[in-house]
Amino acid sequence: MTDTIETTNQLDVLHIGGPTVRLRYAGLTFLTDPTFDEPGDYPSGPVTLHKLVGPAVSAEQVGAVDVVLLSHDEHADNLDNAGREFLQTAGAVLSTPGAAERINGVRGLENWESVTIGDVRITGVPALHGPEGCESVTGIVTGFVLQADGQPTVYVSGDNASVDRVAQIVERIGQIDAAVLFVGAANVGHFGDIDLTLNARTAVQAAELLGDAVIVPVHGEGWVHFSETLDRLGLLFAYAGREKQLRIPPLGEEITV
Repeated sequence: MTDTIETTNQLDVLHIGGPTVRLRYAGLTFLTDPTFDEPGDYPSGPVTLHKLVGPAVSAEQVGAVDVVLLSHDEHADNLDNAGREFLQTAGAVLSTPGAAERINGVRGLENWESVTIGDVRITGVPALHGPEGCESVTGIVTGFVLQADGQPTVYVSGDNASVDRVAQIVERIGQIDAAVLFVGAANVGHFGDIDLTLNARTAVQAAELLGDAVIVPVHGEGWVHFSETLDRLGLLFAYAGREKQLRIPPLGEEITV
C-alpha cells in the first residue's frame, strides 16, 4: 500500500475521463473503472463502442493505487486494454463475483459483502445496468460504499441506472456524505429509450434520496453512447434547486469535496 497520503476528513477526486476517477480517502488511493486507451472503436459484446477522447491523465501519472473499484469487466468503456494492464499494478481489485472468475487476482463482492483494507471498510452494493431484468444482456454490475472512522461515507454507483437501488443503499447504509454517480444516460439501443446508466432526470431523483450528499457526476463524456452531457445535468440540478449539491469535477484537475 502507499504510505504517502495523509489521512484527513475529506475526499480528493481526480477525474481522468469517462468512469475513471482517482479517489484519495482515509489514507488510501482508489481508482474506479480503469480506462486509459486512446480514442477508437472497441468491440464490447454484440456492439462496438466508439471512444472520442483519450484520458486526461495517463496511467503513469496516476501513480500507485491501493484499490481498484471495478463496476464490471465486460464493457470496454469500464475496463479497456490498458485498464486490464493497470489492474496488475494495484494493491487490490474489487469487483463482481463474475469478474473474479474471469480475471486472476480480482476479489468479487456479493451485494452487502464487506472487506477492510487499511482503515477503510468497502462494501459491495446493488447496481442495475439498465431496466429490471437486464442482466442477461448487460451483465451483473456492482457499486461500492467506502466507510472509515471519522471520515465521510462515500458511495460509488458504478454503472447503475436504478433509482430504486439507490433507495435500497440509503436505507441499508444510512447517511451518505459524497456520491460519485455514473451518469451520461448511456444507451446503445438494447432497450430502446431506456438508459443503461443514470440520466439527468434520474440523477436528480437519486440526489433527492441521498439528502445532503455532495454529488460528483462522472461517466458523461468521451463516448458516443453517453447520450447526455454534464452541462445538461447541471441545468436539471439547477432547475430542481440542487445546484449547490453538485460538484462536476474538471478533467485532469484534482479537487477536494
